Amino acid sequence: MKKTTRALFIMFVLTLAAPNLALADQYPDKVVEKLGNGIANAVTGFAEIPKTITIVGNRDGVVHGMTVGLLTGVANAVGRTLSGAFDIATFFVPTTPFVKPANIWDDFNRETTFVEAHMR
Repeated sequence: MKKTTRALFIMFVLTLAAPNLALADQYPDKVVEKLGNGIANAVTGFAEIPKTITIVGNRDGVVHGMTVGLLTGVANAVGRTLSGAFDIATFFVPTTPFVKPANIWDDFNRETTFVEAHMR
């Protein structure tokens, strides 16, 4: 009786774990990708300033770009740098990036946005 119960319990646990075991081979790739994105964002966060000045200046005019674009760029630079630091600190938990685009060079003409993270 004990062996049957134990065998059923083990089969139940394996059934629950099977989907996670199938995704286990992707885990190393995801954590390395997150670590790489984190390092890149922590190092290149300052590039948000000229990027945002250019985008806002082209859209709304030079004066607006040099004022609002500068302030927004500083805020985005701090956000990208902190997001990178957070990704470095938590790289072992694979999540989607907080920052869109994920790296500053991915789409340099697109304004940076910050979104909530989701498990990958």
